[in-house]
Amino acid sequence: MRGYAGKFLEVDLSSGDVKEVRFPEEVLRDYIGGRGLAAKVLWDRLGDHWEEIDPLGEENMLTVFAGPLTGYFPGGRVCISGKSPQSNGITGSTMGGEFGVELRCAGYDGLIITGRAERPVYLLITDEGCEIRDASHLWGLGSIELLKRLNREVREELEHRHPRRREWREPAVIHIGPAGEKLIRVAAVVGKYSHAGGYGGYGAVMGSKNLKAIAVKGTGPLPEPAHPERVYELIDRVCQLCFASDMLRRWGTGYLGYEVGYSLSSEPVRNWQEEWHDRREYGVDRFERRLWVKRYWADFGCPTSCLKLATIRVGPYKGAITDNPDYELQAYLGTNLGIFDPEANAYLSALVDELGFCGIQTGNLLGFTAELYQRGIITEEDLGFKLEWGDADAFAKLLHLILSREGIGDILAEGTYRAALKISEMKGVDALRYAVVAKGIGIGAHGIRSGRDYPAIHSYCCSVQGGDHTSIAYTPINELRSELTTILHDSGVYCMFNIYPPGVLDLLWDFFTAVRGWKLDPEEWYSTQARRIIHIQRAALLLGGPDVRWRPWIDDVNPPRFYEPLPTGPWRGKAPEKGEVEEAVKRYYNEIGWDERGIPKSEELRRLGLESVDRKLEEIR
Repeated sequence: MRGYAGKFLEVDLSSGDVKEVRFPEEVLRDYIGGRGLAAKVLWDRLGDHWEEIDPLGEENMLTVFAGPLTGYFPGGRVCISGKSPQSNGITGSTMGGEFGVELRCAGYDGLIITGRAERPVYLLITDEGCEIRDASHLWGLGSIELLKRLNREVREELEHRHPRRREWREPAVIHIGPAGEKLIRVAAVVGKYSHAGGYGGYGAVMGSKNLKAIAVKGTGPLPEPAHPERVYELIDRVCQLCFASDMLRRWGTGYLGYEVGYSLSSEPVRNWQEEWHDRREYGVDRFERRLWVKRYWADFGCPTSCLKLATIRVGPYKGAITDNPDYELQAYLGTNLGIFDPEANAYLSALVDELGFCGIQTGNLLGFTAELYQRGIITEEDLGFKLEWGDADAFAKLLHLILSREGIGDILAEGTYRAALKISEMKGVDALRYAVVAKGIGIGAHGIRSGRDYPAIHSYCCSVQGGDHTSIAYTPINELRSELTTILHDSGVYCMFNIYPPGVLDLLWDFFTAVRGWKLDPEEWYSTQARRIIHIQRAALLLGGPDVRWRPWIDDVNPPRFYEPLPTGPWRGKAPEKGEVEEAVKRYYNEIGWDERGIPKSEELRRLGLESVDRKLEEIR
């Protein structure tokens, strides 16, 4: 097989066993890698009793997969998956960095991690295989100190083993912070300090396995592509198209912190009570002049270089370091909390990075909590301090309260949806009306009420990844924004930002063929291959369990807030009608192959060879 290392590592943390596994050619042809292959592996191993598996229990699995285009298509990424502690389904959460590239250069396409170690451990992967190493000295550390120590430790170990080599560069590392160790459901898997695979809550899964980190250093080449010269040509062509996309290169997504609110009326402001603002002091030029110390900071092979390194130079938050912040963190740790000060936003972003929280999911949780405080549902007595909009110090205290899992912090550590259920019971009010989530996952910072942003009115209702703004339900299903297209990116495992320049998507199908040698036909992808993956994810989501199950005829809806008319801005008074959303949902069901209740049709599953999925879904039909 071309384009694949052909081997995967399977690590059983309970027994300490490590082995190499291979997948048949037809499995890799059909499911590609990354998100698609993870869905296949998880279903084959756990699907027959999915609803019984505790996502934070020993039986759950964690997959860390690259894809065949990782390292070739510009912009290296890796895909994290497993049974999600947030949705109880399968989420494919990707993040940028060199991890996937280093893994493939060490001779592996991915990791399957099972069981639970008796004490904290980390994995060290090299060309020589995988070792399970003690991490007791790393447990409890935040991101910066963890990376310092682990980089030093791995480099010294490699220098000892190979004394004739020149100085080793640092390994690629993914890890968890204290939030993951505490099994907080909004914990992220962190990479490169400020990168994160946050959707799904897989930081808590790593914590449940006592797995602090995975470090990898490969010295071999990438797997040989089928047509090397054509791959070189395609890399050059994609890079030239990306170089011409100046806005994202110059500003990163940070330019959206003002624009999405002002121009599109779709940015969360004070827990989505509003979605419009005209706060010019929050423009990207203010971030650039006051915070940025490095304009271009790119992951492996990326021509877009959307990252911008930022640090706070003066004031009470001096020394905090993070990325742009990017749009999602500008929104969720800024406007969503009533914060319009670049330094305060960068401080909270840096704190989230350091503690190992997901910026989006945690920002969603913080905003939800602040609105409950605003409305007197949660009090100063509950928290131990005042929680006012715009007070970055108070939100930092709230982060530490959640991390401590003390008092109401223990409830909030379960994430917005589960916390809303518990608080409703405690306080005798309907707290769910203030929870802006879909299938247990906080919605990304792109609203639907104005109709000006890219998600459609049914996008979050029907996504198999809930509130994931990068993976939205959209029709027609063969369009750039469709979830089936996102599945392609998440399975090939590369950065979808480099798909956006005009002309790149047309080259993508040729790219897959040039690397793998197998023709990937768009029609076959949208009618067959992508549907296998999305139906497996849908089945796992609907089966859910053990604590939460989703009923599509009830739960395929937007959060209550999205039916409230926008109170300010040029699209004031605009919001979708529930009947309008219901019709859009039905149209999506019909096009994707689900029945009128939102369950994948039996004949569709049999057509795709998913008989085991069909049999299991009989339990809820």
